[in-house]
Amino acid sequence: MEDATSSNPQSLGFTDKLKSWLSWSWTYICAVWFAMVLTMIYVLRSPLKLQDTLTSASVFLNTLTPKFYVALTGTSSLISGLILIFEWWYFRKYGTSFIEQVSVSHLRPLLGGVESSSTTGLFSSVNGEAEPRPSVSECKVWRNPLNLFRGAEYSRYTWVTGKEPLTYYDMNLSAQDHQTFFTGDTQQIKAEDTVMQKAWRERNPQARIRAAYQAIEMNHECAAAYVLLAEEEATTITEAERLFKQALRSAGKDINLLVYIKRRLAMCARKLGRIKEAVKMMRDLMKEFPLLGMLNIHENLLEALLELQAYADVQAVLAKYDDISLPKSATICYTSALLKARAVSEKFSPEAASRRGLSTAEMNAVEAIHRAVEFNPHVPKYLLEMKSLILPPEHILKRGDSEAVAYAFFHLQHWKRAEGALNLLHCTWEGTFRIIPYPLEKGHLFYPYPGCTETADRELLPTFHEVSVYPKKELPFFILFTAGLCSFTAMLAMLTHQFPELMGVFVKADLSPKTMPQDYLA
Repeated sequence: MEDATSSNPQSLGFTDKLKSWLSWSWTYICAVWFAMVLTMIYVLRSPLKLQDTLTSASVFLNTLTPKFYVALTGTSSLISGLILIFEWWYFRKYGTSFIEQVSVSHLRPLLGGVESSSTTGLFSSVNGEAEPRPSVSECKVWRNPLNLFRGAEYSRYTWVTGKEPLTYYDMNLSAQDHQTFFTGDTQQIKAEDTVMQKAWRERNPQARIRAAYQAIEMNHECAAAYVLLAEEEATTITEAERLFKQALRSAGKDINLLVYIKRRLAMCARKLGRIKEAVKMMRDLMKEFPLLGMLNIHENLLEALLELQAYADVQAVLAKYDDISLPKSATICYTSALLKARAVSEKFSPEAASRRGLSTAEMNAVEAIHRAVEFNPHVPKYLLEMKSLILPPEHILKRGDSEAVAYAFFHLQHWKRAEGALNLLHCTWEGTFRIIPYPLEKGHLFYPYPGCTETADRELLPTFHEVSVYPKKELPFFILFTAGLCSFTAMLAMLTHQFPELMGVFVKADLSPKTMPQDYLA
């Protein structure tokens, strides 16, 4: 065994050396091949009748009419224009160039290139040295803590507008969540549990509702069936609350069911205006199940406390959850910025601040805004109503556009209520981008902004919504190239059509120096 393990590094070293030698020699092999081709052409010049071929080609080119050149340049312009339109459409839809993507994914491996992994990288530690990035996926999708009710809210939007606010990918994630939450003890699966497992997987809402009624017929105390009916069949929040209360009476000791139902009941109370009751229910739920912090119930609590304008209680919750060791969210960062902005925004004036400088409290508020914008740069455009809001998805991507939509949908009213807060945000949020290093290889207060958010957000958000992209992508080279080629060939076609004789003289004068090597070879 020792001999085998000791010989293995030697074989690996030989393989690496062979690969490096092949990569190094690739350039020289190409040069040798090109020289061999030229030599073969020179040796075979008589059998191939190269002189006669070149002479006939020059005669053919001299006899071409201007109409041929008009057709040639016009066709080139048309083809490059079609390529330009397709490239532009592909870039708007997928955020990348089709030609570039094909080149990287298919041609680069053939040429010996190695694609860099997007999941690896470096960030600076406290002492300035480079540390490896965490292995946790940057683009993990989370359940939206404040997701709406399908029957009472999402479906009503569809009835009014005819648009589907949820994507199939988003709903499929919810189905997986529900299967995980409500499966129960797999060793004691009952007939109604089997029916509900199939119900969550059904794509058609009516099929899911029929399956829920079937499960209730088998067992009148099937809590998961009442949950499905409350989520999808109830057309009002009051009706959904009634069904959730029925589910709570049938839940028994299933912790997953209890937590889910109590949380949704608290959200029903919040939507029906019983805010103090909702706050009490959320606090009791967090006390009863303190280890379920991953469900982010504190974000529901923060939103309800802001509605009560209980800012001292909001600050107490932030003191507990806005900790360096805990994962951040847009709700945490922007609520902290709102509290600090609220303390100075009423008397804030950009002109006065530019004359006298920022006070300590104003500086703290600006720094809090910069921190929030660095975490999620998409939020300010929704808060400042520079982009239109849509219904939030059932799942969000932290630091992505989906999280920004979800946060602004529920918290825009709280920013409007704090007088001057939006004005302070408007004056200071763009200053964040002067602090963040560019290119985004390092972050300032957080990890570098992940580059995979756009793809995930396009899966989570409906197609009628224009996804916000950060950093703003420059136009790919091939779009600029095809645009220039299309314009140039179109101009040549027009000039050749209008001035055929003049363009003929110009082309001959331009091509004569370039045909000298061919004449010399002939």
